[in-house]
Amino acid sequence: MKKIITIALIAVMGVSSYAQERKERKRRPEGNPMEKFTPEQRSQLMLKKMTLDLDLNASQQKEVGKIIAEQSAKREAHLKDKKAKTTKPTSDEIFEMKSKMLDEQIAMNGKMKKILSPEQFKKWDEIKQHHREGMRKNHHEGMKPHDHRGMKKGMMHKDSTNVKK
Repeated sequence: MKKIITIALIAVMGVSSYAQERKERKRRPEGNPMEKFTPEQRSQLMLKKMTLDLDLNASQQKEVGKIIAEQSAKREAHLKDKKAKTTKPTSDEIFEMKSKMLDEQIAMNGKMKKILSPEQFKKWDEIKQHHREGMRKNHHEGMKPHDHRGMKKGMMHKDSTNVKK
């Protein structure tokens, strides 16, 4: 009799622990919603957002619009080049790309400093910084280890491509 009660108790505990709900993780939307727009549409939206955030006047809007269009064209060209390359860049190429990117950021800051008032530039810089922090946060969230449903630490499924994440 004791064996039957013990077996029943173990079975109930096993079923109840199996039936507990798994916590649902936040799912990211598929891709960036801005990717669905044309480069011109993205530029217009960015200019309107900056106009709202920084209270740009008409002449500032023209100048910032030119800069945004220029940046957008560079970005599109860079993405096409990146997609065309099939090999991984060497460390020297990565260094060159990062150096070029930083030079472009310095030039962008100089251009914006000439167009915006000191208060607007300060606010633009704060918005840019906030955006970077958000990007870093999202990047680090994506780096968290995945749940492998009760597997021992360090174990992986044989065919990890079929595992739902």
